Amino acid sequence: MKLKRKQAIKQVSESMSMVAALEALEKSIARWTDQQGLQGTVMSSLWLSRRDNPTQPISFMYEPCVCVVAQGTKRVLLGEDTYVLGPRHFLVTSLDLPTVVQIIKASEEKPYLGLILKLDWGEIGQLMADSRLPIPGGQQSSRGMAIGEVTMPVVAACQRLVDLLAEPKDIPILAPIIQREIVYRLLVGDQGAHLRQMASAGSQSHQIGRAIGWLKAHFTQPLRIKDLAAEVDMSISTLHHHFRALTAMSPLQYQKWLRLNEARRLMLTERLDASSTAFQVGYESPSQFSREYSRLFGSPPLRDITNLRTTVR
Repeated sequence: MKLKRKQAIKQVSESMSMVAALEALEKSIARWTDQQGLQGTVMSSLWLSRRDNPTQPISFMYEPCVCVVAQGTKRVLLGEDTYVLGPRHFLVTSLDLPTVVQIIKASEEKPYLGLILKLDWGEIGQLMADSRLPIPGGQQSSRGMAIGEVTMPVVAACQRLVDLLAEPKDIPILAPIIQREIVYRLLVGDQGAHLRQMASAGSQSHQIGRAIGWLKAHFTQPLRIKDLAAEVDMSISTLHHHFRALTAMSPLQYQKWLRLNEARRLMLTERLDASSTAFQVGYESPSQFSREYSRLFGSPPLRDITNLRTTVR
């Protein structure tokens, strides 16, 4: 009975400590986010986010990163998979993944506040070697995105990293140390095996990462799966299987997402017409472009861009 009581007291104490740590992180992020949306910082790998209200679903490319939420909740859709991220969990992404993101809990009194720390696989590989962390066995591919339970050391390190923004002269020395600590704690945490597998050169997830890099560099060109498979030293069937397992889509669907989102950007920011945009991103038929655009964004190009500009105003 005494043992159970001690365990209960310990759990309450740990929970209160986590609440205090998240509140401290929330204040640190709020200090540097006076605007809505995702904001860069003087640290190229650190991005901060604030939303005072829930948002509509938007297309978003997650690069390899870890996302920590201090307050509020967001939902991330990857294919048919749904990831709901609040203050008690972190989201880790091991590949460039096309997603749909929506802030579902936020208000002016309690805004959504979070951070994104981009990951460098070369640095992760070096840290694994320095720490002598084992490489997971097997070649089973899983999604390139996962949710883990956030820990006190991760939250505390994230807060120290954000607080460095107030001490610019210290950033070159201290920021790499704190980022290395965050990555280390992720590598030994509940999603560590997933990250270590991705960082291991020669693993199938690493090869899919190379395939994604090739698609991003050549998305306007016709896609020949045979050439892509040869580029990453995989058979066509193996490429299809593991690409879908990691990204929840086929290589062709991934290319289509890249093309259509670039088309949306060109029409919105550079004011190109739909036909010119279609050819610029690799489509041979403007009508096919319009059909696929409508399927992804819910409206034909002209109507969608008009709505976006109205929303921005």
